[in-house]
Amino acid sequence: MALHAAMKGKLISVIGDEDTCVGFLLGGIGEINKNRHPNFMVVDKNTAVSEIEDCFKRFIKRDDIDIILINQNVAELIRHVIDSHVAPVPA
Repeated sequence: MALHAAMKGKLISVIGDEDTCVGFLLGGIGEINKNRHPNFMVVDKNTAVSEIEDCFKRFIKRDDIDIILINQNVAELIRHVIDSHVAPVPA
């Protein structure tokens, strides 16, 4: 799947804590699209659940993202939104 995504020029996005995002950014996944929207979101204790939900919804609408990586504790906060997404891509 990752190889297929790389061949099409698709991105991996990250919604997670600072350590997770920094690790992936150091690995080279950071991108900003033509509308100046990044493909990652750093979540901390002050981040509202609605902000996380909005970010997830933006990521699933973007045609340049194939994979969304979400920390488990963050995913539990927006489980209802994740469960309502039934399309195979983004994964």
